[in-house]
Amino acid sequence: MMKTSISLALATAVSFVFASAAFAAPPTKTGTTAKGSVLTDAKGMTLYTFDKDSEGKSACNGPCATNWPVLKADASDKAEGGYTIISRDDGSKQWAYKGKPLYTFAKDQKAGDITGDGFLNGAWHLAQP
Repeated sequence: MMKTSISLALATAVSFVFASAAFAAPPTKTGTTAKGSVLTDAKGMTLYTFDKDSEGKSACNGPCATNWPVLKADASDKAEGGYTIISRDDGSKQWAYKGKPLYTFAKDQKAGDITGDGFLNGAWHLAQP
């Protein structure tokens, strides 16, 4: 009986560890492109950073955000590690990595595309892990 109780306690503890790890998953993945490793969204689309952003503040709003969709954060998401959540001008939330807000590029068609790298006289860059 004692052995069963200990096994049950261990199984319960292990399940809590795995459950909390699932909630702490980073908001990005790592993908491979012609220019090496990059951060991607859940669909594998390349993420970018913008030189005109300041630490924790996006300068890409309106038509810019139509061409450069933001990596949205949900109200339940929590910042962790190098990831933070910033508030946008419209009140929505956006993921940032190492202080730099993250975006996809509307003209990228498939996972691995990097057509936005260097766009706008070099102001847009691949987000690298």
